[in-house]
Amino acid sequence: MKTFKGRTAVITGAGSGFGLEASRIAAREGMHVVMADVQADALDRAASEISALGAQVLPFRLDVSKAAEVEALGRATLERFGVPHLVFNNAGVGAGGLIWETSLADWEWVLGVNLMGVAHGIRVFTPMMLAAAAQDPGYEGHVVNTASMAGLQNMPNMGVYNVSKHAVVSMSETLHHDLALVTDRIAASVLCPFFIPTGIAHSQRNRPAKAPAEARATRSQRVAEAMVDKAVSAGKVSAAQVAQLVFDAVAARRFYIYSHPQALATVQMRLEDVLQARNPTDPFAGKPEIGARLREALRGGD
Repeated sequence: MKTFKGRTAVITGAGSGFGLEASRIAAREGMHVVMADVQADALDRAASEISALGAQVLPFRLDVSKAAEVEALGRATLERFGVPHLVFNNAGVGAGGLIWETSLADWEWVLGVNLMGVAHGIRVFTPMMLAAAAQDPGYEGHVVNTASMAGLQNMPNMGVYNVSKHAVVSMSETLHHDLALVTDRIAASVLCPFFIPTGIAHSQRNRPAKAPAEARATRSQRVAEAMVDKAVSAGKVSAAQVAQLVFDAVAARRFYIYSHPQALATVQMRLEDVLQARNPTDPFAGKPEIGARLREALRGGD
């Protein structure tokens, strides 16, 4: 995308983390900003801040897992600003634990937000972007989907999250290829961050109420939450830096966006396992002390 000024960005998960930082950059670049988030109070604060930067803002309370709500977001965007140029399908939640201990409610929640939220964004906004490109020779569009390094590898005790993010990587790569078949003026990217200090470590605040039988987390789920919280809080790369990487990638039409390129060594190991048809390598082979602590935590008593 050659320019951002005067154009429109739609950003989900805009109340915090990458979404809020991307909204700040969009405002500084002179864009109109459609800010969507499930948490109303966070959205109100974020929208007020971005408006104070001089941007025209459309705040929209949104549960991305609900198709009708994303469709309503599309209509509201068209009515206020017209067809958007940048769509950042960023909203996401986290959950962990041994994969067989993941409840039906958690499968539906995590896949609903992380996977179907992206699918709804693509389904709603891509057709209107294609129509705009067909009518206006100057139109440029870009879709960015937030996945994770968990979408390129499979760390243990994070099953439902891994599954959702692998699906987002697949969906994004397919979107890239499908767009290339029909247009040269709309591109796609996938964001694969590693552990970054954002609100995802506290996703439970927006989690639907659980049934009484599911209310108490299992040992593995408590261990996963503690480990993710520690890793995220210790992250050295900021959400603001990652948001800038997103805008740089959009400007350069670059598909893969990595916050921690050094983490690709474990991705390479996994792909070599696949190519050589060998059993998956221990993901903690390089840091056996971490694997030992996890096994001890999972095998120990309450």
